[in-house]
Amino acid sequence: MAKPPKQNEEHAFKKIQRDIEVENWSNPLFFYGREQYLIRWATEAVVERFVSPSMLPLDYNKADGGTMTLDALKNLCETLPMGSERRVVVVEDLPAVSGKASKWFSETDEASLADYIKILPDTVLLIFTSEETDKRKKLFKAIQANGGCYEFGKLEQGQLRGFIEKRLRQGGKTAKANVIDHLIALSGYYDRESDYTMFRLENDLKKAVAHSMDKELTVEDMCVAVSGNSETYVFDLIDALTEGNKGDAFRHLHELLSSGENEYKLLALICSQFETIVMAGELLAEHKRFEEIRALLGLHEFRVRKAVRYAESRSLKRLRSTLLQAYEIDKTIKSGSMDARLALELLIAEA
Repeated sequence: MAKPPKQNEEHAFKKIQRDIEVENWSNPLFFYGREQYLIRWATEAVVERFVSPSMLPLDYNKADGGTMTLDALKNLCETLPMGSERRVVVVEDLPAVSGKASKWFSETDEASLADYIKILPDTVLLIFTSEETDKRKKLFKAIQANGGCYEFGKLEQGQLRGFIEKRLRQGGKTAKANVIDHLIALSGYYDRESDYTMFRLENDLKKAVAHSMDKELTVEDMCVAVSGNSETYVFDLIDALTEGNKGDAFRHLHELLSSGENEYKLLALICSQFETIVMAGELLAEHKRFEEIRALLGLHEFRVRKAVRYAESRSLKRLRSTLLQAYEIDKTIKSGSMDARLALELLIAEA
C-alpha cells in the first residue's frame, strides 16, 4: 500500500492554482502522474485562463503524442492565436517525455525539441501531459530547466476528504468523518499497486448519492457504491476471522471466487495481508504503540487497526504458523496437489 503524500509536500494542484492566481508562468509545462483527473482539471484551468471561449476551436489544440512529429508540433506552436491571449497546445503522451519508443519521434527529434523549447514563441503555451515519465530523459530535464514540471500524484488524506465532502455537497448530501474514512479505506485508494483513482472515486460518489434516500450517507451507502478492489475484500474476509465469524469469512471467499477472482491472485493477497498482520504482531510484542506501528508499516490507519486487532486476538506463534501454512498452501496449489478452492477453504478453517 502506498503512503499518502506528506502534508508538508505541496501537491501539484495547489501549486498550479497559485501560479494561475499570481500569473507565474513558465513555458512549456509538463503535467504528469497517476491522477489524470487532476491533470485534466489543471489543463482546463490553464486553457480557461488564456483562451477566449469564442476562440476555443481555433486557439486550443490537443494532439496525440503517439503520432506527433517534430515538424507538426513546431507548426502548432508557431501558429498565431486568432483572438486569445495565447494559443494553448496540449500534447498527450509524447514518447519523448513518457519514456516510450516511437517511430514518429527519434532521439534526434527529442534533442531538437529540447533545444526548441528554449525559444518557444510568446504567443503559445505548450503543455505536455503523461501518466508516466522518465526523468532521465533529456527532454524532461530541458522542460524542468526552462519550463515547469507538475507531478499529480495521490492526494494527501485531508485533501482527499475535502474533495469527497465537496462532491457530496454538490449532490446535496453529507457524511460523517468516520463514514468518509471508511469510504477511503474501502476504495483502496492508498493501497500499493491500486488502480483506484479520482475518476473512479467521483463515479462511486455519484452512485452513493443516487443510492441514498437520505441527506446523510451511511457506511452501507458507501459499500453499495464503491467498486474498490480485491485487496479491500480480502480484508473483509480477514476482518470476519478477527471477530471469530468463520461463516462470514467463508461467504466472502465464495463471493470473491464467484465474481471470477483468480485463486492464485486471491491467495497471494491473503498471504500479503497475513504478512502485514505478522509484522503488526511482532511490533506489538516489542510494546510499540499504535502510532509507532502505523508509522513503521506505512499503511492507512484503517488497515493498521484491522491488522493490529487481528494480531491482538492471536499469539505471535499462531500468526506465524498461519502465514507459513498460507505459503505451504500456495505451493500445494501451484504443484497441483490440491484443488485451489479446497485449499483456500482449508486455510480459512484453520486460521
